[in-house]
Amino acid sequence: MLIKVHGSAVFGIEATTIVVEVNIDKGIGYHLVGLPDNAIKESNYRIAAALQNNGYRIPGKKITINMAPADLRKEGSAYDLTLAIGILAASSQIHSEGIEKYLIMGELSLDGSLLPIKGALPIAIKAKEEGFEGFILPKENANEAAVVDGLKIYGVENIKEVIEFFDSAVPLEQTKVDTRKEYYEHLDFPEFDFADVKGQESIKRCMEIAAAGGHNIILIGPPGAGKTMLAKRLPSILPPMTLHEALETTKIHSVVGKVKNKGLMSQRPFRNPHHTISSAALVGGGSYPRPGEISLSHNGVLFLDELPEFERRVLEVMRQPMEDREVTIARAQFTVTYPSSFMLVASMNPSPGGYFNDPDAPVTSSPAEMQRYLGKISGPLLDRIDIHIEVTPVPFDKLSEDRKGESSMVIRKRVEAAREIQTQRFKMVEGIHYNAQMGTKHIREFCALNNTSKNLLKDAMQRLNLSARAYDRILKVSRTIADLEQTSEVNENHISEAIQYRSLDRDGWLG
Repeated sequence: MLIKVHGSAVFGIEATTIVVEVNIDKGIGYHLVGLPDNAIKESNYRIAAALQNNGYRIPGKKITINMAPADLRKEGSAYDLTLAIGILAASSQIHSEGIEKYLIMGELSLDGSLLPIKGALPIAIKAKEEGFEGFILPKENANEAAVVDGLKIYGVENIKEVIEFFDSAVPLEQTKVDTRKEYYEHLDFPEFDFADVKGQESIKRCMEIAAAGGHNIILIGPPGAGKTMLAKRLPSILPPMTLHEALETTKIHSVVGKVKNKGLMSQRPFRNPHHTISSAALVGGGSYPRPGEISLSHNGVLFLDELPEFERRVLEVMRQPMEDREVTIARAQFTVTYPSSFMLVASMNPSPGGYFNDPDAPVTSSPAEMQRYLGKISGPLLDRIDIHIEVTPVPFDKLSEDRKGESSMVIRKRVEAAREIQTQRFKMVEGIHYNAQMGTKHIREFCALNNTSKNLLKDAMQRLNLSARAYDRILKVSRTIADLEQTSEVNENHISEAIQYRSLDRDGWLG
């Protein structure tokens, strides 16, 4: 008897429906075809034990299972439940009526209980698009899949429940989530607050500008100056994600299995990878491509602490994704694209010892050592960072003050007002939502300068020997400063402040 059951494979952040055809005939043997990986090939042992422990069995006949399309590689253990139900239906141990209306996925334990799968959200989106009535999956993934309206989501704990649903029409409990209500109820304020930061007013100003325009920023200063502390507080002043952004971000995290027992992600991601990370882990890749840290920080912040400690090769592969805001991973048989629209926040010491040319410093470095250390970061990468700012240690009298600084909530309101101006500005432009995303054409249109501002910028370009890309960055940052002041024109004050934030372009900035 031939039975067709439906599962799904995830490539990139999109799902593809897989038809599992199970044919049982005279003879003996178990043949699984359709480019399955080792985890799927081993599934017959898990399925046999799970069925045995629940009063069923794999029939002693010739079983042929094809996973179509047969030229597409399938991976992972999430097809266990799909294959098990197909075998039971094909061997007439359960009724197969209505089985084709459902998409079925889940990893089996030997006792028949179900373990969570990866990619439940993109699979549910695809199931709705293709007109399936429902999606049967492990209970831990039910809230994640229930974000999709118009598709019945059944979270199950054991294969016995699925068997009784098809064989005896015992109803399964449907998981329902009010997406908007759930999302807005979980918009908690981040735990870190700028009110905890003593002094550092100029750095807070830089952070506010970076958040308002979505600009990349690098903090340079000695150990203990507060670089990491400031970076961790940046998400607290970013505007809350829109529902569309939340859905896109949740899809990426779903693919790597980081959304269990949750619905939509409500907080912007903050990723802080260690400097020993490989290029595949940072950008994405592997034999079965997976999103890297830059995609997991999509719509959020990627914090690279101690930037020169990262391998130069690893940093260089970030250049193209930073520019294009997406990363494409090509393999011989397929290509996947992951979105990677993130804010880069990097921090670094000015020298290997960590201190400036300070005679009182515990560790000093020669100018040659400093230049060698800074040379680990390429010019093209620094060009892609809009704001460079020096962080100096906070003096004791500031540290010991009882007065708290301005809270993140107050700063966020100004950031949101500036972002609203940008939303209105770019509402007719596809793919651009804030100033950092502007291309050359839009910079010319929205950052027009008067003669005084032009002369000021020309003088700075010549004296600091700035590149054309740095010129564009200055204009983008000055546009954001103008937006924070709620002014439509970019004037010389905005330009001069933006020029200050190009520390690493200045000769002798260490001295």
